[in-house]
Amino acid sequence: MSSLRNYMFGPAFLGTVLISFGALAQQAPKADAPKNWHTLDLKTDGYFGVSLNQAYKLVQGKKSKTVVMATIDSGIDTAQTDLKGILWVNPKEIPGNGIDDDKNGFIDDVHGWNFLGGPGGKCDYTETTEEVREYNRLKTKYGNITSAPANDAKGYAYWLKVKAVHDETVQKSDTELKQYSPMMNALMVTSGYLKRELKLDASGTFTKADVEKIKSVANDTIKQSKDIWMQVFDQQGGNVDNGKIIKELSDYMAKLNNDINPDLTSRKTIVGDDPDVQDGKPYGSNLVKFPDASHGTGVAGLMAAARGNGYGIDGVADNARIIAIKAVPNGDEYDKDIANAIRYAVDNGAKVINMSFGKKLSPHKDWVDAAFKYAAAKDVLLVQASGNDNQDVDVKPQFPNDTFEDGSVTDMPNVICVGASGAWKDETLAATFSNYGKKNVDVFAPGAKVTSIDMDAEFNTADGTSFASPIVAGMAGLILEYYPTLSAKQLKQVILQSATPLTGTMVLKPGTQDKVDFTTLSKTGGIANAYRALQIAATMKGERK
Repeated sequence: MSSLRNYMFGPAFLGTVLISFGALAQQAPKADAPKNWHTLDLKTDGYFGVSLNQAYKLVQGKKSKTVVMATIDSGIDTAQTDLKGILWVNPKEIPGNGIDDDKNGFIDDVHGWNFLGGPGGKCDYTETTEEVREYNRLKTKYGNITSAPANDAKGYAYWLKVKAVHDETVQKSDTELKQYSPMMNALMVTSGYLKRELKLDASGTFTKADVEKIKSVANDTIKQSKDIWMQVFDQQGGNVDNGKIIKELSDYMAKLNNDINPDLTSRKTIVGDDPDVQDGKPYGSNLVKFPDASHGTGVAGLMAAARGNGYGIDGVADNARIIAIKAVPNGDEYDKDIANAIRYAVDNGAKVINMSFGKKLSPHKDWVDAAFKYAAAKDVLLVQASGNDNQDVDVKPQFPNDTFEDGSVTDMPNVICVGASGAWKDETLAATFSNYGKKNVDVFAPGAKVTSIDMDAEFNTADGTSFASPIVAGMAGLILEYYPTLSAKQLKQVILQSATPLTGTMVLKPGTQDKVDFTTLSKTGGIANAYRALQIAATMKGERK
């Protein structure tokens, strides 16, 4: 998940906000789009959302059927007001009795399962990247040799790939950590000055609106502090406060540090299993809320948060139940956990699974490929984020993907890969961070400055294909609610057909200043549209068995 977690920070932040007491980036920020822009319609509202309001008018008065969906993510805040009513409840499990009532191998799995959990309420939620784990696993065998051992050409070639990716990651993390350390110091110091100016106590927080109230300032230190924080707030958008920004930066720096100085013992000491052995033995716990559940909470909210309750946000699907599966740490997920999480979701009735995670290496890809095939055999749609490295995944793959290791498959009929788009039909339509690929990214959806619910009754506005993916997964759930006989293959077909190719729309190629036609960035060349998807679904004869 290192490349997909919706951090506020990253190269775009570094490039836009120069934080020091001597210099500020002087780039005029774009006005914020509405909090719900991802649901809006380009023609009616002026924002390139998925036309959700029009979609609901189309099915007004029609009966819907409850759809079970799953999110494989960082967990969920099960007490979140917007989610409590839509959490899946295992009908065969008696809560809290310490017994595996349904005999599925998971004790008290009432709302889902945590494949990172261990005894005593512990959880391995801070992990390294896969390339760091693999490098350290293999360096004793290959680290001191310069050519392939006899009969081990394949193993040595893999080591060279791992080493190259590892070295690139560590160098990047080291560079960013050095850039962010003075930034963190500046944020902490200036935050203190502004708290005193605003007469807040040490634990108090402030927002952009609070800082704007500080008018004519004679004190240069206060003026500089105000300028710095206004620049930061303009870059982040939404109603985020200084405490949230500092925490996000602290978490991101901890992740960077874990690449450089990795803790390689937490999996064994907390979870207790061997992630390189797929032996079918049960592991994990039923606790799905931990301090890192913000990401998964936001993802679940976009999919199906309670609609029309006057609280939080309105999810895309209005009659869904979400299975909460925790398998993604702050760092890279393990292939074993992902394979088992997909099977768990399928076995418990999920018809749509959202997967907002990804990484650069997949040492047990065959396990994940087998789980993809299992989902296909059970007619389950997998929706996954394309990744946030602004790279062409046709050339540089992100894992997991549906190009199978054994060469048997290059495009699964039940898998949708989603890139991230912005709010305006202009050169910024393709989000600057989004991965892309004419062959391997199917469609784009809103993912730049998208707002969802967060833990503990808060909101989170963030960038990420992690947010584009659950919007598409929510669309799939919505379609299935009203057209329950459509197969996973047909759901994919409907969603891809809903995306009108934007031929002639010139956009900045993600990560560059080069202009390209938007249609070159994905298979469909368009942005998913809930209204058109429902129109298409209404004309189809369902194939679901």
